[in-house]
Amino acid sequence: MTLNNDWSLFLDTEFQKDYYINLLSFIKNEYKNKTIYPKEKDIFRAFNLLSPTKVKVVIIGQDPYHGPNQANGLAFSVTSNVKVPPSLKNIYKELVDDTNCGIPINGNLTSWAEQGVLLINSVMTVEKAAAHSHKNKGWEVFTDSVIRKLSSENEKLVFILWGGPSQKKEQLIDISKHLVLKAPHPSPLSSYRGFFGSKPFSKTNDYLKIHNKKKINWCLSSQQTLL
Repeated sequence: MTLNNDWSLFLDTEFQKDYYINLLSFIKNEYKNKTIYPKEKDIFRAFNLLSPTKVKVVIIGQDPYHGPNQANGLAFSVTSNVKVPPSLKNIYKELVDDTNCGIPINGNLTSWAEQGVLLINSVMTVEKAAAHSHKNKGWEVFTDSVIRKLSSENEKLVFILWGGPSQKKEQLIDISKHLVLKAPHPSPLSSYRGFFGSKPFSKTNDYLKIHNKKKINWCLSSQQTLL
């Protein structure tokens, strides 16, 4: 559960706060006594794949997948050898419709993160087979602080907010200096209410181009059908 030096400096004041100290104690005890996802070394993987100054896009999920070998520390992403979950399948459908990308071969979104897409869940850990089991333990305070500070310190970011819980984060973002893209959650229950056709990938790249930032190559390894 280690952050790289850039993020440690960026968020240094958070680590001294009571909520974080209590959260850290809770998390260590959970990993010691239960099966928790993602692996402890991957809790901060979304951060450790890039530095705060390299963030261009922030995609905010809710909490990690709670099935075996799914969560890999990036919101919506799964390890390469795991079946693509329903929400990610729908993200891929929109990706193919919105861009010239082929259908991705697996659910690993690491290449997005390496290009400056911060894929974070509001709650960053979960107990096996127990969705939302780490809700209200302190993670939300931490990730809200991350969003608020990125909004304050960085310029011309794109925040992609899918679903009601993520859209509540808009109040943390200075919309006068960043682009906020909102749509229903990509889950099968809500994707047909406006997620499909929302074109988040092309809209993001259009915004980055206007502000002289390198566009994200959203295409992943393709040429095969979804698992």
